[in-house]
Amino acid sequence: MTSDPVPLFLAPMAGVTDLAYRLLARECGADVTVTEFTAASGLTRRDTHSWLKVESDPREQPFIPQIFGGITEEMVQTVELLQDRADVIDINFGCPAPKVCRNDAGAALLRDPDRVVEMVRACLDVAKVPITVKVRLGTGGGPNTALEVAERLEAEGIERICVHGRTLRQRYSGTADWEQIRDIVEAVDIPVIANGDVVDAATASACLEATGAAGLMIGRGAIGRPTIFHDIKRDLGWSDQAPTWGDGDPAVARLWCWKRYLELSGELYTVQENKNLKRHAVSFTKGLPGASAMRVELHSIGGQAELGRRVTEYLEELTEPSSIAA
Repeated sequence: MTSDPVPLFLAPMAGVTDLAYRLLARECGADVTVTEFTAASGLTRRDTHSWLKVESDPREQPFIPQIFGGITEEMVQTVELLQDRADVIDINFGCPAPKVCRNDAGAALLRDPDRVVEMVRACLDVAKVPITVKVRLGTGGGPNTALEVAERLEAEGIERICVHGRTLRQRYSGTADWEQIRDIVEAVDIPVIANGDVVDAATASACLEATGAAGLMIGRGAIGRPTIFHDIKRDLGWSDQAPTWGDGDPAVARLWCWKRYLELSGELYTVQENKNLKRHAVSFTKGLPGASAMRVELHSIGGQAELGRRVTEYLEELTEPSSIAA
């Protein structure tokens, strides 16, 4: 197990990393959080839903909105719009979603490193805050371009790069290639953050050993389980801080996190605004006894208050001594 702490990042995930969830992840040990990726086209035309994705709170420092787009002029305009509120702006060249890639954005741009460099250079030209970048290894339809992109973007002046060890074509299948991340770590002097297949302390340690990365970004492993950040730090000896929820039964931790997520949501959103509540309800119950039946029930619940109550009841039932003993 590694003994040298590195920062742990909550990955930007559409429909997951809303502000309430980011603040919850911070309370559970995440060092850095990033907004859901947000379309430059939506922000530049002042779309309300897009701007809600880049709301922040004084408790979130640094504040890092992540943006994507296929039109350089829109990306530049978005940097100008965001930089008064942002501490850092992250540019996404990693999303494999077909609707994003069809618009020549996200990971699709990795097939053309010249365009990536041109877009980032134009953003850096107007930026008053640091620019960071997230990439995949490549598109999977030809030679991987992440190493070339990282070297060229370092020369342009980005502050940090995060590399997901899969290609666009792989999406989330197969295994993350940590060796290719190591090649990038060894080629550049800026911090490289490794992303892909970190789900606990053992995989965190293995990833750091394989890549030599300056930090770890955790995505799917943190969905419904924000305590993963605390658990990794505890198990690797990076922190001896006792958690608010108490170490032990995972259902107790889930219950604490769910109640806290509801509290934060209540502080931050009107009832109509939290479009992610049902998705989080499903995630917080996943893998627990009776979760399949619970998910079926959740899909039939319309009101958000009722949804919050029902998941709370379910988790409370699991944390009763008789339930734990069974």
